[in-house]
Amino acid sequence: MNNPFGATRPGILRRGVLRGGAAAAAAAYGLHPRWAEAEIPLEYDGSKFQMAAPEPNPKHGGVMRYGVLCRLPHFDVHQSGTIGSLGQQACMFDQLIRRDPRDSGKTIVPDLAHSWEIAKDGSSYTFHLRQGVMFHDGAELTSADIKATYDRIAKPPSGISIPRSILFKAVSEITAPDNYTVEFKLSSPRPVNFMMSAFASGWNVIFRQKTLEDNNYNLRKVMDIPGTGPFKSKRRVENEVWVMEQNKDYWNKGLPLLDGIEFYNLIPFSTELGSSILSGRVDYARICDPVSARKAKATPGMSVAQFNQSVIQATYVNTKKKPFDDPRVRRALHLTFDRPTLVDSVKDITPMRVGGFIYPFSEFATPAEQMSKRLGYQEDPAAAIKEAQALWAASGAKDSVKSLDFMVRDIASFKVWAQAIQAMLQEGLGVQCNLRTVVESVWFDDTASGNYDLAIGAVVSTLLDPSDYFNAWYRTGGPQNYSQWSSPKFDALLDQIDVEIDTAKRLALIHQCEDIMEADPPLLPVAWENILDIYYNYVKGHNPKDYFGVYDCDRFDTFWLDKA
Repeated sequence: MNNPFGATRPGILRRGVLRGGAAAAAAAYGLHPRWAEAEIPLEYDGSKFQMAAPEPNPKHGGVMRYGVLCRLPHFDVHQSGTIGSLGQQACMFDQLIRRDPRDSGKTIVPDLAHSWEIAKDGSSYTFHLRQGVMFHDGAELTSADIKATYDRIAKPPSGISIPRSILFKAVSEITAPDNYTVEFKLSSPRPVNFMMSAFASGWNVIFRQKTLEDNNYNLRKVMDIPGTGPFKSKRRVENEVWVMEQNKDYWNKGLPLLDGIEFYNLIPFSTELGSSILSGRVDYARICDPVSARKAKATPGMSVAQFNQSVIQATYVNTKKKPFDDPRVRRALHLTFDRPTLVDSVKDITPMRVGGFIYPFSEFATPAEQMSKRLGYQEDPAAAIKEAQALWAASGAKDSVKSLDFMVRDIASFKVWAQAIQAMLQEGLGVQCNLRTVVESVWFDDTASGNYDLAIGAVVSTLLDPSDYFNAWYRTGGPQNYSQWSSPKFDALLDQIDVEIDTAKRLALIHQCEDIMEADPPLLPVAWENILDIYYNYVKGHNPKDYFGVYDCDRFDTFWLDKA
């Protein structure tokens, strides 16, 4: 890719490989060297930056057909946590700053903000906005829209739950000194890489202040939310297709290159998704099964991208119901899971790996060879099941629990796992599970309301940094703590993790948290996922080979079709 700033231009934020002290510092904040970012300049002028396709002389025109989950739980991107929302809605919006799709999102570049200044003590972040950017409804973007958007993200109003709010808990005040300047003040410093990565998250799209005010700050029922993005809604058929058309007034001149996009609702890992891409009914398919990927690799003119997904696949346990408030009960369930078998059971559906409560491919993960010797992760589950049975009996659950309401997201991998877990719990603990398969909207609503005993699904994080997902998934009251687990000891350690800058000390704190979760599980880890995307080689303008997850490079403004 040609660097639009020039080979040595300062100010680019990179997740490239670091050396020496810089790599150690990055590791101290949970970033594997593959993803670690280089030093970020405290002042940067990107007023002349313009996004463009990575290839020379890209073609304009054409409609891309894209296969992806399109079952939205609702329309409010900020409140969502599924690709079923962002996978199609992201192209309608822009962000304050963004990850560059041309290098798999390794670089942070300007977006609605072209320049910034960061206080030397890390106490404030000031962004300067582009002028003349228009929302789809004809209103001009101003700093009031940025402030309203981030006020809601950082401190959601009552009744609003935003999973990424935890990223901005250090933000004490957001001000708009003038129409094109916005300043974020922090109550205590955070690493610059952490904060800038939070701002650049694909989830943190910008809404218009008036849209939020007109809808009492809840956009769940607003289908056509006006954004400033490269595409806007044209037509939508529930659970079938969402058609987007080019925003001809887009502020980034020369983009988008496509005339439009048709998003087809095709379930991840499904044979329908695989057959749609292999037969040419779609041009790009997101989250495919390994069988279809193998066929695509053997097909001239097709490519497959494989990369780590930024989610945990887990079974949640309703700790507000007895006896699941007892750590012994949850650890017994945890130890009953034969994780190597669970990974193997879906090998033709989706590529998975065994892991615990920490991203297994991150610097902070317990090494795989050590994990494989730990109860609950061993190839031979006999010792784990023996301990599980002892805990189950000691807790009294053996006499009180006979059947469980096991809620299952309507995805192929979850349905296979649920049946396997059902058998494991029956055989290991004598517990009968009644499987209840539901779509995303019901799954998220019922987990939030506590209408379940067990619930299998997946939740996303934004960063590899434990200060992100430990807070979101595990902390008391965390926005994605669907088990409603609470551990004051864990919370106290996490407060230290958030501010500790010594690499060794921070690693020790994280491992202490891991020990707490093994003994007192906040959820039951099932597996960690790789993503398989399949596309035709005529789909240009993207670089998916090193993505971290599927949530940061979904705008499609640089995509184009190399077809006659």
